[in-house]
Amino acid sequence: MWFNNLSTAFVVGYPIFVSIIWIVGCLFSGLLRKWQPRTLLNTATEPFISILVPAHNEAETLDSAVQSLAGLNYEHYEVVLIDDCSDDDTPAIMARLKQHWADTLAITVVALPVNQGKASALNQGLQVAKGDYLIAIDADSLLAPDAVTQLMTTLLDRPDYGAVTGKPVVRNRSTLLGRLQLLEYIGVIDLIKKAQAYLTGSITTVSGVIVAFRREALQDVGGWNPAVMTEDIDITWRLYRHHWRVAYEPRAVCWILVPERLRGLITQRQRWSRGGLEVLVTNWRGFYRNPWGQRFLLLETVVSNLWAVVTAFSLLAYTLKLLFLHGLSLDGNLLLILLALSGIQFTVGFLASQLTAKLAGPELLLVPIYVLYYWMVNLISCLSAIASYFISPQRKGTWHSPDRGI
Repeated sequence: MWFNNLSTAFVVGYPIFVSIIWIVGCLFSGLLRKWQPRTLLNTATEPFISILVPAHNEAETLDSAVQSLAGLNYEHYEVVLIDDCSDDDTPAIMARLKQHWADTLAITVVALPVNQGKASALNQGLQVAKGDYLIAIDADSLLAPDAVTQLMTTLLDRPDYGAVTGKPVVRNRSTLLGRLQLLEYIGVIDLIKKAQAYLTGSITTVSGVIVAFRREALQDVGGWNPAVMTEDIDITWRLYRHHWRVAYEPRAVCWILVPERLRGLITQRQRWSRGGLEVLVTNWRGFYRNPWGQRFLLLETVVSNLWAVVTAFSLLAYTLKLLFLHGLSLDGNLLLILLALSGIQFTVGFLASQLTAKLAGPELLLVPIYVLYYWMVNLISCLSAIASYFISPQRKGTWHSPDRGI
């Protein structure tokens, strides 16, 4: 009996506990930015940078991505388009874009003969890039005009910053799944990164859709690792191992496309979860070597995976009890607290992102649906990642065309 009560308290109490941490950390993070105004880089102070855009079968997104790069209010930069052996019109579109923007934008095209994955493509782009600072984005990323200026101002603020990541905002909102992910990016992902950065001085991972690096830091860690499924999580923790810091800059906004089919979403989240497991396996020494803030992030990853396992067994037990004993007991008070905290959490995220994310008030009406969506997707992806890791620990280097929405 005591075990059932303990597991139930953990299954419902863990989301409540982390929600409180996220909310408090996000609020204090926002106050800190208000109290510490800064001067942005200008034409005279900005360094030359290289923007790397790896792509595999991105014929539908490249035009808009390059157009957004041409509209940056940053002066000194080049664009490196990397085709990772696409079998659609991506190579031809890259050649056309280079010619079209020749008078206003310096574009280099790198064509790779074999599909070896995003990390390998980024490494090839790094070899031809001229800048001492590099920004890596996805081929569907649309950068806000001041995004690069915001990233570089933060990166140059501290010489121990090896990377600074920006804030992704969902732009395809035509389906329920897309709108739920919009809530997730502003009410969970953004809140978590703000809270982590404020409370621990570190973040679990940079966002691969928009991140700036020092070349020196990339060289220290040997570039991106082609042997893992999530190169962004992996490089974050290799930077930590080499004593570089990683920062989050929510004022650097990047508009992205997200999966609008459940299968594509689960595949994406399984990859993310597996990346978290790979971090634990390769960074277990961090539990006693890394700074305390990073140890806390590793511990939170362990607890979240444990939560998924315990929740799965609890759901199975509840189902069997309902089917055979025709009885089911749930703590309504805990569920009510969880729902109330979720409402507060998303209100905080909504208010913090209302202008930058172009949000409408009715989006908050989806919060009750989102609570179920988020924890169920998290549960399924985490369990499937654990299973796939132990069944097939081999790591993949190639990549496939992602679900860019309907």
